[in-house]
Amino acid sequence: MTGPRNRGDTMRAAQLLHNSGQSIWLDNITRDLLESGTLQRYIDEFSVTGLTSNPIIFDQAIKNSSAYDTAIRDGLARGKTGEALFFDLALADITRAADLFRPIYDRTNGVDGWVSLEVSPLLAYDTASTLREVKDLSARGARPNLFIKIPGTREGLPAIEEAIFAGLPVNVTLLFSREHYVAAAEAFLRGIERRMDAGLNPNVGSVASVFISRWDVAVMTRVPDAMKDQLGIAIAKRTYKACRSLLSSARWQRVYNAGARPQRLLWASTGTKDPKASDILYIKALVAPFTVNTMPDGTLKALAEHTDIGTPLPADGGDCEEVLSKFAKAGIDVDSLASELQDQGAKSFVKSWNDLLAVIASKSAALIKPVLKAGG
Repeated sequence: MTGPRNRGDTMRAAQLLHNSGQSIWLDNITRDLLESGTLQRYIDEFSVTGLTSNPIIFDQAIKNSSAYDTAIRDGLARGKTGEALFFDLALADITRAADLFRPIYDRTNGVDGWVSLEVSPLLAYDTASTLREVKDLSARGARPNLFIKIPGTREGLPAIEEAIFAGLPVNVTLLFSREHYVAAAEAFLRGIERRMDAGLNPNVGSVASVFISRWDVAVMTRVPDAMKDQLGIAIAKRTYKACRSLLSSARWQRVYNAGARPQRLLWASTGTKDPKASDILYIKALVAPFTVNTMPDGTLKALAEHTDIGTPLPADGGDCEEVLSKFAKAGIDVDSLASELQDQGAKSFVKSWNDLLAVIASKSAALIKPVLKAGG
């Protein structure tokens, strides 16, 4: 993989993370990022080896840029509107990004170099429709390093299993707890085992995305100052312990022996939300080999200014249960809050999706008016 250029004799934190065995992915995509060469620069200088997107990111990208206007006008001329027009725009960006990361994907034999595109969040609780859209987007994207994101909701789990069985790479999103992660990992494993039983190649790429910072935002006003910015990290440690246990289990090792690859754990929502905390709080706290940390531009740039990283996460979870016990005594019901956060996450994506479609409709109307006027 490409590492950053050293500044002087000091190895920067991004390269240290890369050297520790953790992948740095960018949690953003815009056409401007592609056109300006900024994404290529992140790859070359900041060890970025993959990319994730979601409806919120695309909403902001299209709303705040004129870079999509020509493509929107062309889509309208072809009779595309609404969701169909959006996926044309998104796939154009995502496939360009996938091509930039393709050398990394090839060099790492498919371990790294992935990009992610989410199914419509309106389908988060609809298994059959989610699976249909996963198949459609995978076929249209036509890139081996394209993950389709499926929410790890109860209804999403069967779609995850079926997508993996169909050989479609999946980024499982909206996971918030150890229990959410384990359910998603088992759905992945069932899909792989079914491929083995059917005599199919069991090597299907997948990551499981666990959201971190939203835990601390949720309890910010409910706990003493001394306990702030600790819950998300404790949840991560508990989840990492479960991950290490699964990956070393006899059941999982059986599928590795048949040619499957492990599903990697991905830390999502790792931008610092507390203005009083370190700008790389969740980056230093979540160092772990064979994991991914996907971060927004601001956090990536902040990381580039540091010259050290934290110690790796303990495989046994370290002090996570002790910390979580303190939160329980403070009245925080972690299981209940995990469900609440997943539901809120799904709803926030739906809101951004509706905002996104409204922005596309507004831009479409504005762009088509001059055409109509000229034609009239």
